Amino acid sequence: MRDIGLEQAIQAAGGVASLARAIGIAQPSVSNWSRIPAERVLAVEALTNVSRFILRPDIYGNANDAVPMTGQSDDIDEIDQQRAAEYGLLALLLGKAPDADTLSRIATLKGDASEFGMAHIELATAAASVGDDAISNEFFNLFVGVGRGEVLPYASYYLTGFLHERPLARVREDLDRLGIARADAVGEPEDHIAILCEVMSGLAGGLFEADFAEQAKFFERHLRPWAARMFADLEQSKSAAFYRPVGRVGRIFMELESEAFALS
Repeated sequence: MRDIGLEQAIQAAGGVASLARAIGIAQPSVSNWSRIPAERVLAVEALTNVSRFILRPDIYGNANDAVPMTGQSDDIDEIDQQRAAEYGLLALLLGKAPDADTLSRIATLKGDASEFGMAHIELATAAASVGDDAISNEFFNLFVGVGRGEVLPYASYYLTGFLHERPLARVREDLDRLGIARADAVGEPEDHIAILCEVMSGLAGGLFEADFAEQAKFFERHLRPWAARMFADLEQSKSAAFYRPVGRVGRIFMELESEAFALS
């Protein structure tokens, strides 16, 4: 039997198949769920607008009386929730080509007159105008390619010029220390930008039992040295259309995070 949170998420997504497509897993997997798996909560929240407090109250408590995790305050700060959602969005878009359902949700993004806000508006406009075939081809050309893609979004590559080098080992060491395991269905090495953003989403959103110092340490070790540069390359890529504003959003967000952690 499905719990209330899962039922609401399925209804908000438009059905089991739509929810499965939106988060990039097989429909039978979602059909077999009795509740949202812990590692999927933030992605489902971002895509359906169903609160994590409804999706998994056993983890987060309720919105008015959240159950604190070790080292955290009584509730997750609103800014940290926004940061978690931003990291989750980047992880979603860089992990695989978004489908029509995902694009339709991204097309509803709003923004203000700031550089970051305008980048979100540009991303929403791009999502509203791109088609399924075009986005699939663009994702392939950028990140897969024949032989290799135009952009290789791995810490090892950006920091050493090669894949599967010491930066990957360092990521694995920290993930092991934090008790975070890569999902079986994920084929990319752990220093892929999508995986690192997903981890930061979990840290910021309170999914993983770690304090703010751990967030800062993980960002400083595994994202600050290269991620903004990778997003800038994506922003300037000749093959990028939809992914140009993705690169802009990511670059600005990495710069903001660097400044915030430095001030902290």
